[in-house]
Amino acid sequence: MTRTRVVRWPLTLALLVLLMTGCTALGAVLSGSAWWLVLLIVAGVVLVGAAGLRHAGVHSALVPLLSTGGLVVLLTLFFGGGTGLLWLIPTGDTFERFTDLATAGVRSIQTQGTPAQVLDGIMFLLAVGVGLLSILMDLLAIGLARPALAGIPALVPVAVPGFVVSAGADWVALVATAAAYLLLLRIDVHLRGMQVNRQAGGRGAGITGVAGAVRGAITIGAFGIVGSLVFSLSAPVISGGSFGSQPNSALFGAGVSQMIELGQDLRRPQAGPALHYRTTATEQPYLALLTLDDIKGTSWLPRPVEVDEDRTVDSIANPPGLAQRVARTEVTTVVTIDGVNVERLPVPVPAKRVDNLTGDWFWSEGTRAITSTDSTTTGQRYVVTSLELQPTREQLRESGGRYPVAVEPSLFLPMGTPAVVGETARTVSQGTESNYDAAVAIQDYLRGNDFTYDTEAPVDDDYDGGGADVIATFLDVKRGYCVHFASAMALMSRSLGIPARIVLGYLPGTRTTTVIDGQNRYDVDSHDLHAWPELYFVGVGWVPFEPTPGRGTVPEYASPESTIVNGVPSTGGAPSVVPRQNENPGLEGGTADTLAAAEDELPGTLARVGLVAAAVLLLLLAPGVWRLLRRQRRRRLLAAGRAGAVLGWRELTDTAVDHGVEVYDTLTARELADSIRDRPGVGDTPRAREALERMLVATEQARYARPDGPAQTRGAGFLDDLDVVVQALRQGSGAAQRARALIFPASLTSTALRRMGLAAGTPE
Repeated sequence: MTRTRVVRWPLTLALLVLLMTGCTALGAVLSGSAWWLVLLIVAGVVLVGAAGLRHAGVHSALVPLLSTGGLVVLLTLFFGGGTGLLWLIPTGDTFERFTDLATAGVRSIQTQGTPAQVLDGIMFLLAVGVGLLSILMDLLAIGLARPALAGIPALVPVAVPGFVVSAGADWVALVATAAAYLLLLRIDVHLRGMQVNRQAGGRGAGITGVAGAVRGAITIGAFGIVGSLVFSLSAPVISGGSFGSQPNSALFGAGVSQMIELGQDLRRPQAGPALHYRTTATEQPYLALLTLDDIKGTSWLPRPVEVDEDRTVDSIANPPGLAQRVARTEVTTVVTIDGVNVERLPVPVPAKRVDNLTGDWFWSEGTRAITSTDSTTTGQRYVVTSLELQPTREQLRESGGRYPVAVEPSLFLPMGTPAVVGETARTVSQGTESNYDAAVAIQDYLRGNDFTYDTEAPVDDDYDGGGADVIATFLDVKRGYCVHFASAMALMSRSLGIPARIVLGYLPGTRTTTVIDGQNRYDVDSHDLHAWPELYFVGVGWVPFEPTPGRGTVPEYASPESTIVNGVPSTGGAPSVVPRQNENPGLEGGTADTLAAAEDELPGTLARVGLVAAAVLLLLLAPGVWRLLRRQRRRRLLAAGRAGAVLGWRELTDTAVDHGVEVYDTLTARELADSIRDRPGVGDTPRAREALERMLVATEQARYARPDGPAQTRGAGFLDDLDVVVQALRQGSGAAQRARALIFPASLTSTALRRMGLAAGTPE
């Protein structure tokens, strides 16, 4: 009994190559490379799984549905965080977690610039997208037998950079993707040609058709390459917007990689209007837009917070941690937007209420940021009632006790933070006896004569941004702008066990001669964009500092004072070298310089991906192991005399297929013997030729001789001849062919897997 099956594994492999080649284009907008390996695992599992389902005889209409189910199982394993049954079967908690990851991914995309740090939320969205593209490509190319259409989904990742970065898609990625598409067409044509060949019952049928189709595929591929290059050069690209503008694309850049784009606005030769205001405050306020307290690798990010529609801006609670003993004054600020177009409201902090806004606006308890779900700042004129806080040095110096749980994440440092950050902080803060004194020492150090405000040097010397590695360079070069000074103070403070975060917003602006109701008007433009750190003190809350020299105003409570340190007068700057007396009372479980936060959950995801990769490797080795076990079982039967020539000839047939001999259903045993005899190492070796002839005679006798005819050769003698012929086949094959026969024996799936072509079943 013979069985014929068309094998599409080569086409599946070509689809995987095409999709992953297209995904390399995402390197222009994503940092690192680990994400590509994760996508390779996801796409590989989905595509190979679909091919396996078809090979197992599953109806073609069910394959996409089952593949989608398999994708969900894979996502549960990678991103479910243990919420699935046996880590594989999704539950209600799993889908809730998926929703959280998707929300975090979208938020991360909206708040990062390019290249974006691939955090767990973005990684989840990428995995979902590539998994769905894999299912669609498999459906088009194999399910519907339209492989030419499979190139359309592969263009999705290729097109992304063209809409995000000004340089557009990388031409190398475009050419590579077009070449992969050409490979897909060529393999499909070859498979079709081999199918025609089999149906014609001969080896030469269909060759002319294949050659003609290949020429057509080359022509199509060439046009595809040229067309892709022309599109890359001519397609419109939305350039990066300013901090106070709408997102610069549908994907990345919501006004801020956020810090890098802030620098771009500061470097613009012509400042653009942002807003103007008047206020009853005694000190002109900084206007906060966004709080960044979550550092991941090279980026500071806002911690994901869901909008709570119960927190309307007509009544905003006092900031957490603010004790009643801290002096405060309620002030009113009237703000008119001139050129800011974002979904976050610039306000003095801490705000108590906002009136006269258009649209629905809500405040966040942790960050105090005010955001809208249906409106922007464009054309807004609103009134902010806020608190002007006046903490004293004594109140800040006496601050102590355990930090609230909600504040503890602002103590963490990213893994791999350069040692110079903590070492510099400890050196600068030596001789201080409280977190407050250490904070003032760090601020004074950064505002000292050694540092220079410079918006160009970080770009020229390639250390722009606020990540830990960037700050290590900044502390050495000592040139930068507000982003670097704020990030440096925040990281140095965290290394000493002081919770710290960064606020992005606007400086107070420039006073004009216009007076309304006895209040001067202040104009704020894009050059007033600014970043400053906030440090947390128990009993006071989040307190702003100003470490950037030449920008803004140092708050009264943080300005230098004449003090006595170890009997020596000091007026600020780096104090005398005396060990600090306390060990950061707010930090539980050791000093902060030994505390590092994992990069979101991505390492855990990568660990799970590694386990799956190991499992996939074992699966890839499984065919070779299965073939070895089958070979050993047959040899035992032959050696024990429990089987004869038919089983031995089947083993020889499988071995021939494994080593590249073309075998068809229509071949007789003698024709197969002729094919084997033509192989190097067999036909030119007398001993192997004679052994093959004896095996052929014995097989023909076993299959066709009368029962009362000559006695058939039993297993033991046949096994000796089999060993001789098999050894000759192996020696006559190349090293690559022997490796394929060992690791992925073709006889397990078909008897004619050759040249990435059609496979026909072997005799069972």
